[in-house]
Amino acid sequence: MVDHVRSASRPDFLSKPTLRGQRVLLRPVTVADVPALMPMFRDAEVSRLTGSHGDGEPDEAQIRTWYDTRRDQDDRLDLAVVEQTTGNVIGEAVLHEWDPANESCDFRICLVPGTHGRGLGTEATRLIVGHGFETLGMHRISLEVYAFNPRARRAYEKVGFVTEGVLRDALLWEGKRVNATVMSILSPEWSHHHGHPQTTGPV
Repeated sequence: MVDHVRSASRPDFLSKPTLRGQRVLLRPVTVADVPALMPMFRDAEVSRLTGSHGDGEPDEAQIRTWYDTRRDQDDRLDLAVVEQTTGNVIGEAVLHEWDPANESCDFRICLVPGTHGRGLGTEATRLIVGHGFETLGMHRISLEVYAFNPRARRAYEKVGFVTEGVLRDALLWEGKRVNATVMSILSPEWSHHHGHPQTTGPV
């Protein structure tokens, strides 16, 4: 396997790309996307699956302020997920928690209710993860997924994320403690299968 020599320079997070797949398009998220994303913040099941403890109705004004600053962030990448057939914004995909010393970051994705089960999130994950490795020069991208979200875990596995371990009782949700699985994908692995591990041999 060829060794990958990585620059220690900071990834260009200020250049917000547009990434086009077959069914979804990722583009810079803006404050204008907030109305389409609000169902994501209001849905109880989304809160459960993401382990988001909240107090009552989400503050739309505060959320608008947050999204209005995403274009200026030089340490993370926030992209809107757009369904190409409808042009609707259906979620967001994010690379964040950049660790410059180790050339790694975290990944998260969230879709609005009613858009799951069609492979849109899987394709969006491939697009942004590929950008992280191929354009931003990252070495490792990681995530955590709760035990009661096997659908998300299967989607991550389809892209090539590998289980590293379990954080026991990482979440307390409605009186029950829930484990979180830590998963990651490395640059040499991505170079081998480009987000389609099921079609290639062992790395």
